[in-house]
Amino acid sequence: MYKNLIVAFFLIILTGCGKAQNNKNGSSLPAAEFSQKLDQTKDAQLVDVRTSGEFRNGHLKNAMNIDWTAGNFAEKAKALDKDKPVFVYCMSGPRSSAAAEKLTEMGFKNVYEMQGGMMKWRNASLPEIKASTSAGMSLAQYNEMLKSNTPVLVDFYAEWCAPCKKMEPYLKKMASEMPNKLKIIRINVDENTELCKELNVSALPVLKLYNNNKVVWENLGFVTEEEVKKHISK
Repeated sequence: MYKNLIVAFFLIILTGCGKAQNNKNGSSLPAAEFSQKLDQTKDAQLVDVRTSGEFRNGHLKNAMNIDWTAGNFAEKAKALDKDKPVFVYCMSGPRSSAAAEKLTEMGFKNVYEMQGGMMKWRNASLPEIKASTSAGMSLAQYNEMLKSNTPVLVDFYAEWCAPCKKMEPYLKKMASEMPNKLKIIRINVDENTELCKELNVSALPVLKLYNNNKVVWENLGFVTEEEVKKHISK
């Protein structure tokens, strides 16, 4: 009996993981559902909470830019109508999640946040207003950079990514200490949006280790220097 109850409990958890996460006054929606809900909602207020630089590199149609990190988010958000739905997004999720929570605290009645942010949106090939500037490195250029007699470690990062910043010092140290044993390439995802889409990089940080142009190890999320070196030495 107890075994059946435990199994049922875990089944409930597992079946709920892929669904939209509801909060008191709205929902956290996957990119495709966020897009659909946005299209179906009358008087929707769409807010991009990234930096102005990120916003210029590409954003959703009709989005207004209120930078979550600028220190005056709450003040600027007062210009929004609390009785109308608000849709918020960032690059990968953490900033929009914090912004959605803040808006709810401020009394906004319906707040919808996009899970995974612009990275998931772009990965799903959903429409955006793109900057007139180049989308960065091409896949052909990327593959050319992988040609090396030594293993190649590619670090996909962003300036706003906290785990990326924690990993940056040791990656730079490894590059200077192992010039003849390892080639390290750092790619800013905000400057290479099309490449990230082609390589299915939709969250950060991401490390990809190549040997003879083939991926032999990859990691999503923070990883220690010791763990990285362990895979390089294999």
